[in-house]
Amino acid sequence: MTATDRSLELLATAAQAAADKLAHDIIAYDVSDVLSITDAFLLASAPNDRQVKSIVDEIEERLNKELDAKPVRREGDRDARWILLDYVDIVVHVQHSEERVFYALERLWKDCPELELPADAKATRGKAEEHAKLRAAEEAAELGGELR
Repeated sequence: MTATDRSLELLATAAQAAADKLAHDIIAYDVSDVLSITDAFLLASAPNDRQVKSIVDEIEERLNKELDAKPVRREGDRDARWILLDYVDIVVHVQHSEERVFYALERLWKDCPELELPADAKATRGKAEEHAKLRAAEEAAELGGELR
């Protein structure tokens, strides 16, 4: 079994929406062989709660407007650390960067085939690590200034 055309259409639109809202490390897996509940998972992350919510809102709006798709379930709104959107054909996980590292969903699904995504989404790979290094350098510079 492989992801359906509808799943791939939903994935491409959701991934592009996430990329447009500057999500980090967008990746999709075909989980249709190991799960009967959905065809694919889309994973994305952001460095803060506000951006997680913004990404999720954009994905929901685009899928609704462009593909007439609404999630049958939405979980995790309260803290905006990990929001899950279930569209039956696909499940979207948007996580705060810290949750992404802690839960490491990529490790769980690494044996599943990776699905092709739009170029903008692929270009987000490595952004979380880049952002973390930049923040660490900024914090070190602030600390250095305080020590003088």
